[in-house]
Amino acid sequence: MVPLAQPVYTADEYLRLERAAGHRSEFVNGRIYAMTGASFAHSTILFNLAREIGAQIRGRGCRAFLNEMRVKINLYGSYLYPDFVALCEAPRFEDGVFDTLLNPSVIVEVLSDSTESYDRGLKFQHYRRIESLREYILVGQHQPIVERFVRNGDLWTLVDELHDLDKSISLESIGCEVLLADLYEQVEFPPEGERER
Repeated sequence: MVPLAQPVYTADEYLRLERAAGHRSEFVNGRIYAMTGASFAHSTILFNLAREIGAQIRGRGCRAFLNEMRVKINLYGSYLYPDFVALCEAPRFEDGVFDTLLNPSVIVEVLSDSTESYDRGLKFQHYRRIESLREYILVGQHQPIVERFVRNGDLWTLVDELHDLDKSISLESIGCEVLLADLYEQVEFPPEGERER
């Protein structure tokens, strides 16, 4: 993330600026950070995930949103944009604009070179403070790897780390399961010796 400006903003100032802007920015500790663009692999993985989850939640009263739905972390007063967010209860929003979700059940982030440490570190630290959140999923884009963290009270545990395309990741909080081969359909990975992880 790259700061757009050095001044410290209030949450109200951020929301006013964000809703008028032609681009997305996150708000953390009073600072506004520009969002970076997504790679071809990143976009393909997100489309595949949305397609698979969308088919499974149809008619069940669940909702899923791609990276345009802002999520508020009340404890920190932060506003973040997950790559994918879903829930199977009535969505609660911050206000009547309906663009800031308060009660996600599962959040998925597709890791990139520029955001992986943020997604694993500070962003996950913020997400863990959302009371409704039950699962946090990290998806690699340079190789098939999916990690699933699950809440048990205040404790978050890595319960799945999958590498095989013939395995499925379970999103229990929304009653869905996604085969890694479907998640990574049409994603080309670098040769084994060139993979970063």
